[in-house]
Amino acid sequence: MDRFAELNAFSLVASHGGFSAAARQLGVATSSVTRLVDALEQRLGAPLLNRSTRSITLTDSGRTYLEHANQILAALAEADDAAGGGDGEPQGLLRVAAPVTLAIRYLAPLLPGLAERYPRLRLDLRLADSVTHLVDEAIDVAIRIGSPPQQPNLIARKLAGHRRHIVASPAYLAHHGTPGTPQDLAAHNCLQFAYGASRHSWHLRSADETVEVEVTGTLTVNNSELLRLAACDGLGLALLPAWLVQSDLDSGALVAVLPGHEANPGQMDIGIYAVYPASRRGSAKIRLLIDLLQAALPDE
Repeated sequence: MDRFAELNAFSLVASHGGFSAAARQLGVATSSVTRLVDALEQRLGAPLLNRSTRSITLTDSGRTYLEHANQILAALAEADDAAGGGDGEPQGLLRVAAPVTLAIRYLAPLLPGLAERYPRLRLDLRLADSVTHLVDEAIDVAIRIGSPPQQPNLIARKLAGHRRHIVASPAYLAHHGTPGTPQDLAAHNCLQFAYGASRHSWHLRSADETVEVEVTGTLTVNNSELLRLAACDGLGLALLPAWLVQSDLDSGALVAVLPGHEANPGQMDIGIYAVYPASRRGSAKIRLLIDLLQAALPDE
């Protein structure tokens, strides 16, 4: 049996969390994927997956094997890029992870042009506002907001800066007043992005100092577009990226408060980065996506 097909099937089952999803990705019957993974486990003499009626998870052996398998698949993809790229056309499968709202705003508009110009390029987009593990989920390139990862096996290329504004609707400010100092935020309903911490604070930096203010509010959500809509509807203050709210600021639907301060929930100096394995540094597909996104994103 084709060992590459076994590796690919196993990797897809692990990254998609099931045999049916992997089969849809490959365009084959679920039974075909099951036979490939069964054959792989039989050849290795070790179970790679814990299978139940509700979920598929990796065994300890499976987790170790997946890391090596994905490295092999990445090397094969790199070889395909090199061999098939003689005509200068990126081709094959490119798995991309990106934050939901950023992808809808800036990646989605690129798709028609990519499909027309590069018909042999296939995109698998994984949208989530949580950080994805490139190896475990077989991701070729991840778009991340924050500080660049300090890992020797990863390359991070900065696509744009990432400035945030504290914003509110004119109606909210008319009813509750406008904060004049960072400390005033503690008295306001501050809508939160769900970062996973029980305690929420915002860091504000002026020319003189950086202060941390603990904030509270009646809404916590893990999607920035919903936060934007809630702020526009007058529910409270929100800390949102300029690329998301600039049109609302221009139209007057939202007002920036404490404009003399830079604001972030954590570290002050962050950006939007494309992160990919060092082994894929020569990939024409990754380079194409990075160049297009960098041109599309507003640099703050």
